[in-house]
Amino acid sequence: MTPLFRRRKSRRRVGDSLPGEGTRLSVAEASGVRSVAVAGDLFGVVQTGDNAQAVAVPPEALRPPAEVDAPPGLDNIPFRGVFIGRGAELDQLDDALAAPGAALVQAVHGLGGIGKSSLAAHWAATRARSSGYAPIRWIAADSAASVQQGLADLAADLQPLLAQALPEKMLAERALQWLATHSGWLVILDNVNDPEDIAPLLTRAATGRFLITSRLATVWHAATTVVRLDVLDEAESLELLTRIATNASGPRDMDGAGELCAELGHLPLAIEQAAAYLAQSPLLTPGGYLGLLAQYPADMYKAGGAGVTKAERTIARIWHLTLDRIQEIQPLATDLLRVLAWYVPDHIPATLLNRTADAPVVTSALGLLTTYSMATADPATSSLAVHRLVQALARTSDPDDLHRAPRLIDQARRQATTLLLNALPPGCEDPATWPAWRRLAPHTDALARHAPADTDTFDTTTVLNEVGLFLNDQGASGRAIAYFERALAASKRVLGATHPETLTSQSNLAVACESAGDVERAIHLHEQTLQDRVRMLGRDHPETLVSSNNLATAYQSAGNAERAIRLHEQTLRDRIRVLGRDHPYTLTSRNNLAGAYQLAGDQARAISLHQEGADDAARIMGNDHPQTLAARCNLAAAYEAAGDSERAISLQEQTLQDRMRILGRDHPDTLMSRSNLAAAYGSAGEVDRAVVYHEQALKDRMRVLGGNHPDTLTSRNNLAAAYQSAGQPERAIPLHEQVLDEAVRILGNDHPRMVTLRNNLAAAYEAAGQPERAVPLHEQALDDAVRILGNGHPDTLALRYNLAHTHQSAGNLDRAIPLYEDVLTDTERILGNDDPRTLASRTSLAEAHASAGDFDRAIPLLEQTLQDRVRIHGPGDPDTLAFRNNLAAVYQSAGDLDRAIRTYQETLHGAVRSLGSGHPSTITFRYNLAVALERAGDLDRAIPLYKQALDDAVQTLGNDHPMTVAILRANLDVALGQSED
Repeated sequence: MTPLFRRRKSRRRVGDSLPGEGTRLSVAEASGVRSVAVAGDLFGVVQTGDNAQAVAVPPEALRPPAEVDAPPGLDNIPFRGVFIGRGAELDQLDDALAAPGAALVQAVHGLGGIGKSSLAAHWAATRARSSGYAPIRWIAADSAASVQQGLADLAADLQPLLAQALPEKMLAERALQWLATHSGWLVILDNVNDPEDIAPLLTRAATGRFLITSRLATVWHAATTVVRLDVLDEAESLELLTRIATNASGPRDMDGAGELCAELGHLPLAIEQAAAYLAQSPLLTPGGYLGLLAQYPADMYKAGGAGVTKAERTIARIWHLTLDRIQEIQPLATDLLRVLAWYVPDHIPATLLNRTADAPVVTSALGLLTTYSMATADPATSSLAVHRLVQALARTSDPDDLHRAPRLIDQARRQATTLLLNALPPGCEDPATWPAWRRLAPHTDALARHAPADTDTFDTTTVLNEVGLFLNDQGASGRAIAYFERALAASKRVLGATHPETLTSQSNLAVACESAGDVERAIHLHEQTLQDRVRMLGRDHPETLVSSNNLATAYQSAGNAERAIRLHEQTLRDRIRVLGRDHPYTLTSRNNLAGAYQLAGDQARAISLHQEGADDAARIMGNDHPQTLAARCNLAAAYEAAGDSERAISLQEQTLQDRMRILGRDHPDTLMSRSNLAAAYGSAGEVDRAVVYHEQALKDRMRVLGGNHPDTLTSRNNLAAAYQSAGQPERAIPLHEQVLDEAVRILGNDHPRMVTLRNNLAAAYEAAGQPERAVPLHEQALDDAVRILGNGHPDTLALRYNLAHTHQSAGNLDRAIPLYEDVLTDTERILGNDDPRTLASRTSLAEAHASAGDFDRAIPLLEQTLQDRVRIHGPGDPDTLAFRNNLAAVYQSAGDLDRAIRTYQETLHGAVRSLGSGHPSTITFRYNLAVALERAGDLDRAIPLYKQALDDAVQTLGNDHPMTVAILRANLDVALGQSED
C-alpha cells in the first residue's frame, strides 16, 4: 500500500453472555460478538455490546409508521438524460398502473442497455408524478440486500433521526410497515434478478403501486401487465443520436447517422455513448465514427457466455473508442473508470476517489467521464453511477486491449480495495456510523463477487473482516461467515497460518459460527486459535486472553458448564493480573463466569459474581451506562433462577424504567427488559401480569423489529408459554405452532433453536391432554438434538427427560422408566451428582417406579435424593421440605404409616422453623400429617392438627379459599364425626 492510504487495525472481538428468555429447557445462549448473555428458563436472549452506544431520539421519532406523514421532496427518481420515443410503452404503463398490480419492464432479449430503467424513470417523473403518485421511490433491486438497503433509505428519509438509532434491517422493516399503512405511493424496483428478493415487499405492501424492471422474461405471472421493451426504431434512434450530438455544438454534419444507428443496433445505450463521443468531437461525422468502429472488432463479451447479441458486442467497440479519446484528454479518467467497475453500478460515493489524485484533477477526470456518458453524477447524493455493462467490460482483462491490459485490471482492483478500506468507519458499535456502513457494504459485496479469491490481498482481508463484523453485529451471520471464511483463506495464503491477522480472521469466523448456532465448529476454531496464540504471542498477551474468553463462552453455549467454568475462572484470574480489576475485559470475564455458574446450577456463586460485576460497572462507568444496566439485568436473571422472584422483579422493573429513560421506549435493550420483566412475573406465579407484559413486548417487537426478527419469535414463544401457564391451551397451542412454522422458514430446520421450539409445542400438547401429538414432536426434537448438539449436551438430556415425562403422563411406564434411567446415568456422568438436573432425574425415576407399584426401587432413590438435597441446600430449604413431604407420601402409599408419620413430623417441624406457622406450605404439611394420623386411627392427634391448620388457613388464605373451605374444614368435620362415633 502506498503512503497515500492509511492502514486500519483490525478489531478483535470478545464474545459476552446475556440473560435469556426461554420456556422449559433452561437453555443458556450467548448471542453476538461483544455481547453478554445469561439464559433463564425461557427462550431468548438479553443483549448489549461491550462498547454499546445509546442514541437518544425524541419521542415523536418513534411513532408507529402508520402515523408518520411523508415529508415533501421524498422522491428519488434518478436523472436519465435525453429520452426519445417509447410512446406505446408509456401508454401501457399508464394502463397497467391504473389497476391493482405491478407492471414489468422487460427486454425481449433480456439484454442490458435496452432502456428499461430510462423508461421507468421517465414515466415516473412525468406521467406518474402528474397523476398524483407521491412519494415516488427508486430502489435498486438486484439482490435482497439491495432491496433491504433501499427500504432502509426510505425509512431514514422519512425520519432521519432513526438512521442512527436503528440497524438496517429494522429500518427496512419500518419502511415496509409505512408502505403497508399508506397509499398513493409508487415504488420502482429496478433490475430485479430474483423475484423472491421482492416477494415479501409485494405481498405486504398492497396499498400503493410497484413498477418493476428486470431482465427476466417468463417469471412474472402475477404481474398485471408485462411490457416487453425492444430496441428503438430507426427514427427514434436517429433522433436520440442527433439530439445528443448537436446539443452543445448546434447544427453539424450528420452524414452517416442512419448507418451508424443501424450499426449500433438501435440500442439506446450504444446510441447515447456514440452521440456523446460525437458531441465531444465536433469535426467528426457519424460516417467517420463508423470508419473508426471498423478498426475495432466488437468484443464486449469475448469471454462471456451464450446468448450474446450484436448490440452488446457493439458496446465494447464504442467503449474502446471512447476511452481512446478520454485517455488522450485525461489519463486519470480511464484509471478511475476501471476502479469504479469493481463496485455496484449505482450510489458509488464520490468521496471514495478523493485520494486518487489532487482534487482538481479528480474533478476534471470525473467530469470527462460524465461528458462521455461513461458515468453519471448525482449531485444530490454526491454519488456516481456506471452502467453495469460498462463495468463488466472495464474489469475484464484483455491483453489485446490497451485499456484492459491484465496489469491495468489488477491495478484497478487493488486500488478499488484500498479506497474502500480507507472509507470504512473506525468501528460499528456507534449507531451514528451505521448509515456509512450501509452505504459501503453493497460495494464490498460487489468487490468480493467480482474479484477472484486468489487475487485477494491483505487489504482485501481487512475489508472483509471489518464489514463481516458489521454484518454479524446486525444479525446477518450467514453473510458474515462467508466473508470471514474468505478472509481467513486469503490471510493464510498471504500472511501465513499463524500470523496475528490470520488468527484474528479465524477468531471472527468462530464467533460468527457461534452466532449462527454452529457451536461445534466454533469450538474447534476457538481451540485452534487459542493454541496458536499461546504459541505465537504467549499466554498473557491480551489477544490470547480474548481467545481464552471466547472459547470458554463457546463451551458455555454448548452446555458444557464444567469446562466453561474452569476456563472462565482461569481467564478472569489472568485478566485481573494482566489488565487489572477495572478493565472492561475483566468485567466481561466476571460476568461470563457468573453465567457459567448459573448454567451449572450454582446460583449462589452466580449471584455473588453478578452483584460484584454490577457494583464495579456502576463505580467505573456510572449508573446510567448501558453496560451497568446490562449487568443489573443479568443480576436480576440470576435472582430469578435462584427463586428469589421478589428481588428479581424489583430489579427488572428498575432496569426497565432506566432503559426507557436513557435509551428510549423502542430501543432493543428496552424491549428486552420488558420481556424479561414479563418472565420474572411468570416465575413468581403472577401469570396474569406476565401475559399482559408478554403481549405488550410482542406488540412492540412486531412494530419496531418486524415479524421475522429472532427477538419477535422469542416474544411470541414466551407469550405462548404464558398462555400455557395460565391454563389457556387453546391460545397457547396455535401460537406455539405459528412460532415453529416461522422459525423453520427463517432459521432452517438445523438451527439449535428449532429443538427448543419443538419441545415447547410438545409440552403444550401434553399440558392440553394430547400425548399422542406430544410424543412424536418430543421424539423429533430429541433426534434433532442428538444430531445437532450431540448425545451428551444438557439440552439433549432435557429433551430425553421430557419425552420420558410425556410417556409417564400417558401411562406408558414401560417406555418412560428406561428413558429416565438413561437420563439419570447421563446426568450423573456429565453434570455430576449434585447438579439440580441430576436430582430431578433421580426423583422422576423414583416417581415412575412408585407409579408402577415398585416401591422397593422408588424409596431408596428418593431417600438418596433427600440426603443430597439436605447436604447441598440445607434441611430448611423450601424445596428440601417439599421433597421430604413427598417422600412421606410415598411411605404412606407403600403402607408404611409409621415412617410416613415420622417423616411428615420432621417436615412440619422444619417448615415451622424456616417458613413460619402460617406459611401456605406449612399449612399443607400440617394437613398431610393430620391425614396420616387419621388413617393410623390416631384421631386424638389428628383433630388438633386439622384445627390449627384450619385456623392458619383462615388467617393466611381467607375463609373463601378452596384450601380452607373444600379441604380443611371438610376433613375436620369428618374427623370430628369419627371421634363422636
